[in-house]
Amino acid sequence: MPLLGLNNVSLSFHGPLLLDGVTLQIDEGERLGLLGRNGAGKSTLLKVLEGSLRPDAGEVVKQQGLRIAGLQQDVPLDLAGTVRGYMLERSGALTSEHPWEIEAKIDTAIDQLGLEPEAVVATLSAGSKRRVLLATALTLDPDVLLLDEPTNHLDLGAILFLEEALARRAGALIFVTHDRSFLRRVATRIIDLDRGALRSYRTDYDSYVDKREEELRVEAEQAALFDKKLAQEEAWVRRGIKARRTRNEGRVRALQALRLERGARREVTGKASAGLQDAERSGRIVLKAERISYSYGDAKVVRDLSTTIVRGDRIGIIGPNGCGKTTLLKLLLGELSPQSGEIRTGVRVETAHFEQLHDVLDEAKSVVDNVADGREMLTIGGAERHVVGYLRDFLFTPEQIQGPVLKLSGGERKRLQLARILSRPSNLLVLDEPTNDLDLETLELMEDLLLEFQGTLLVVSHDREFLNNVVTSTLAYDGDGAWSEYIGGYDDWVRQRKSDPYARPNRRNSGAPRERASSSDQGGSTPEGMSRGAEPTLRKPKRLGFKETRELEALPGKIDALEAEKETLFKLLGTPTFYTTRADEVASTKERLAAIELELHFCMERWVELESIRAGEAG
Repeated sequence: MPLLGLNNVSLSFHGPLLLDGVTLQIDEGERLGLLGRNGAGKSTLLKVLEGSLRPDAGEVVKQQGLRIAGLQQDVPLDLAGTVRGYMLERSGALTSEHPWEIEAKIDTAIDQLGLEPEAVVATLSAGSKRRVLLATALTLDPDVLLLDEPTNHLDLGAILFLEEALARRAGALIFVTHDRSFLRRVATRIIDLDRGALRSYRTDYDSYVDKREEELRVEAEQAALFDKKLAQEEAWVRRGIKARRTRNEGRVRALQALRLERGARREVTGKASAGLQDAERSGRIVLKAERISYSYGDAKVVRDLSTTIVRGDRIGIIGPNGCGKTTLLKLLLGELSPQSGEIRTGVRVETAHFEQLHDVLDEAKSVVDNVADGREMLTIGGAERHVVGYLRDFLFTPEQIQGPVLKLSGGERKRLQLARILSRPSNLLVLDEPTNDLDLETLELMEDLLLEFQGTLLVVSHDREFLNNVVTSTLAYDGDGAWSEYIGGYDDWVRQRKSDPYARPNRRNSGAPRERASSSDQGGSTPEGMSRGAEPTLRKPKRLGFKETRELEALPGKIDALEAEKETLFKLLGTPTFYTTRADEVASTKERLAAIELELHFCMERWVELESIRAGEAG
């Protein structure tokens, strides 16, 4: 019997059905990625599954005693107490585990999600409150976990932790996300919500994309054939007397049925389309920073940074939450003055700045006035466009275009900000977390536009695939105010980086249990260079001896073998039947996976160290 399911469920809010007779079964161990456009009803579907929203028709079926918890887009207003106190209260009320086990889970989630345990929840930003709610949901570890855009407001380190935590869970998971890398890593099944219908794809994300595109192509062909037949029948009936003869009454009735079917069809929403409005080319040097520094009290944000940004550069800025990425942008753009050093701006630089928050939109104005400022025509890509047609390219309905901004969802506001920015001429485009709340299609549209943009790009993002697809170099935080430049996107930075800036200090008391076990705790072998029960200790010889040379030659093959075994175990743990047919192997499989990850960490660090020594010898 499924853990949770929907049986012919329908729901609407005074408009087209968001859920139109949908049926869904969720089994133990499944991890479902829920996809669909902004406004399709994804958050509504999660609320129906959770039980906080009753459907108009149909039923929600769940096993008796099923525990459901999760993270919604809307932050409750009644959050009180400190971060740790709130989590202890929530976890203690809904679990039956021993207190020390609960506290260990809480401390791990607080550390990995970058939260301050003694911070007062009510004083936190909306993004930080969402991280508290996410940490609480992970600590509760319910039978079914529902997550709505869990990676929003997380830095890369927290996203990687979340991926690992979700991939190891034995319970079921349904999540909404725009993060394609996250989808690939976590989802074992894709469900697609489109025009009220729910479709299931028992495949990976990339295969889903190919299959869905083919389905939409076939649907478009069938719709075209239907419309052609309807047009022929309409032309026939308009010819007059023959249609009124008795022997043709059946054909007339068939035509009436065709009209009804056509009227009930819900069209595929058109693809968003737009063009960037390039300004006059800037000079070759766009920005030049010479040994700039900036601190907040004793906290160093930027320390002795020198960099030259030239026309056509596409630079990704990455680092943990709170390290100062937005401050760095403001320094480069002249919105803040460095406390030491100098920043110079080149000639003919026209900047468009996509803010992280929504405060650039005037909620008292309509959607159209936020973009056009009273104008009817815009110049887009060198051609005149009516503002209404331009906004319809971004999938806004006529009612939304004339309506106020305050009625838009978070994703729709992001789309409006994108339309507003792209309508302004610029040759320096600055994007601060532009991908949050966008649906996947609008995100891919943005990527395509940025690849065509002839100017210079600065972008802050934690979306790994977005960075890989768009940027050509990376400015990454190394800690203590230091920033380094790397060639390429996120994956290239991972290969080249010297340290992990996302490693978080352990805030736990010395007496609290540690989540991360040594290899001896996991039953695995101890890698060379490690003492049992300790973190890896790396030897640092000045030159490679015979033993180190052989070790270096063997490490790539060893790493490949460990990665392959790790992938096999992930797939095994992601198979729902594994927990029912081979339940006695679950614990040992998870222990082996933890041991592999610890050994991989050591091997990668050791490989980097030995390669550095060999490179030094060659130099």
